[in-house]
Amino acid sequence: MSQQIPNPPRTRTTLVIFLKGAATPVALFVENPVADYNELQQLLKVPTPKIYEKEGQGPIKKLSVPVNQILAVALQDVPMQ
Repeated sequence: MSQQIPNPPRTRTTLVIFLKGAATPVALFVENPVADYNELQQLLKVPTPKIYEKEGQGPIKKLSVPVNQILAVALQDVPMQ
């Protein structure tokens, strides 16, 4: 007797950026969120006056923010519909 495994829910990984003075974080859908996460982690380690610019694929089409205004970054899996 074989059991059918239900289709797992499809998810999409998003880059979540927490900004100073913002009530909610920014969820940015990008092509390679893990690489962008690692890039931001490196930028946050060394305080430099840079602008982080990234084009998104979701509701936010482009994000430009000074690196010193970023508090933290995270990755989150979001279910796709």
